[in-house]
Amino acid sequence: MKILVVLPVKEHHKELFLKSAPKAEFIYEDASKVTKDMLKDVDATIGNISPALLAGCENIKWVQLNSAGTDGYTADGVLSKDAVLTNATGAYGLAISEHMVAAVLCMMKKLDLYSSNMRAHEWKDMGPVSSVWGSKTLVVGLGDIGGEFAKRMHALGSSVTAIRRNKAERPDYVDALYQMDMLDECLKEADIVASCLPGTKETYKLYDADKFSKMKEGAFFLNIGRGTAVDSDALLNALDTGQLAGASIDVTDPEPLPKDHPLWNAKNLLITPHVSGGYHLNETFERIVAISADNLARFVSGKPLKNVVDLDTGYRKFIKSGE
Repeated sequence: MKILVVLPVKEHHKELFLKSAPKAEFIYEDASKVTKDMLKDVDATIGNISPALLAGCENIKWVQLNSAGTDGYTADGVLSKDAVLTNATGAYGLAISEHMVAAVLCMMKKLDLYSSNMRAHEWKDMGPVSSVWGSKTLVVGLGDIGGEFAKRMHALGSSVTAIRRNKAERPDYVDALYQMDMLDECLKEADIVASCLPGTKETYKLYDADKFSKMKEGAFFLNIGRGTAVDSDALLNALDTGQLAGASIDVTDPEPLPKDHPLWNAKNLLITPHVSGGYHLNETFERIVAISADNLARFVSGKPLKNVVDLDTGYRKFIKSGE
């Protein structure tokens, strides 16, 4: 059995993989250097390889992503009908939720404005601020990332409402839990709206002019899911008109954001270049390796894999008893 690993692993990670599959042959390569020929007799891959390279590789039975997002991998013809796709859900919640909390506090306390004043050598009071305590937070997409953010906002004194695709038991750090059909109603009450949605046909430009108009005037908006979920022109207008007090986006559409894009000059907007996740926090990478190693042991022993992706929806398959 051959396993191709394209994660930037160290020796102790390799030892962990070998422990999971003692009889397997491992090939370690940089993802950018992988060729079609390398994949001819590979049984499984660990790490994100270009979907175009995977297309037509009928021998590959398992693809483990190092990302939570599955963009491109669920398209017709990329994976064989017998292949299983798994993602890295569970690895990113810590890093991204902390990024989100930092962004909320930055906007509420106007730290971005004070930073600009500092560079301009201006000692200037920027006026009233707001607080997480006593606020209402709406988390759209209560997966690993959304759940970790909800926990932190609840701990800071915010009343948390969450929306998820499937019905599930409400966790104790969430005050109310709904499905997507209640999104419009929930938007009206939220002081903070956090979008943690993947990029799918259903989420494409979900946040359009109509959705922003339904948000409470003066609300804060965050997007760490996919840039395609937001209509950039509608977001720009919501900021310029004051419908939103501020927004923080770690993802954009298009991405990377062109230098001449009007969002760069938007009022009260924090833009980060898709860096809330990735490997910026080492613990994230360690969790990705642990998830991959666990699934590798399951793969070689014929046990059910974790984080299996539904190729029709692009989401991780919902498990009623475990989430």
